[in-house]
Amino acid sequence: MSSSLDGRLHPSRWTLSPDGTTKDWSAAYEALHQELAPDGWLVGRTTMAEMAKGEPHPPAHVGSPPRPLHLSRRTGPFAMAVDRLGKLHFSKPEVDGDPVVVLLGRDVPDAHLAELVADGVSYIVAQDEGMALAPLMAMLKHELKIETLLLEGGGRVNGAFLAAGLVDELYIILAPALDGSPSPAIVEAGQAGLKGKVVLSLLACDPLDNGAIRLRYAVSAANPYSVQRDRPPHPSAEVQSPLRD
Repeated sequence: MSSSLDGRLHPSRWTLSPDGTTKDWSAAYEALHQELAPDGWLVGRTTMAEMAKGEPHPPAHVGSPPRPLHLSRRTGPFAMAVDRLGKLHFSKPEVDGDPVVVLLGRDVPDAHLAELVADGVSYIVAQDEGMALAPLMAMLKHELKIETLLLEGGGRVNGAFLAAGLVDELYIILAPALDGSPSPAIVEAGQAGLKGKVVLSLLACDPLDNGAIRLRYAVSAANPYSVQRDRPPHPSAEVQSPLRD
């Protein structure tokens, strides 16, 4: 993730710096994405809505769309989103050339699935009411051969994956700026928080151009026996459930 010094997400709210601009720090973030070369990247519904740019358009004939899995394409890298209630609508089945895969809640209606099928958008429907993330990640590895997944916001998605023990590394591009408002943070895990759930260990701290710093942390479970360790894929957060909507 890119972050202000006080851990806030939205560059439009950050203070100015003579060392660089939000454009410079965003470029550093994009360079990190390219360096890591993931099999896919994942965002929350709100973030994906800015890219999906579609309106509701269910087909006239709904029928019985497949559950729990529909794959329009099997070659990535993939652009993924968590959309528990099925609110996302797409104007095209890809983002910057990356085919879209949507992770949906168990009770999403058939009409929405039929819309996604007609649009050429792939999806996986959760099998449980709480939308547990580990089974969805296992299916992504099995069906799409995804080994490395980057979490790219928002804060609730990052928090949910960290709380579930599904993040192995945390990267942060730290900009020389402050927010100071109660705007969304880079990690949000509800009232329960993450204390007692994860442990961070510094792997690298690299100064970048334009006053930014790149931080890299190893992430592990606070109790190594509380989380199943053989669970693919292992996302990196360029960091039941806050995934309410």
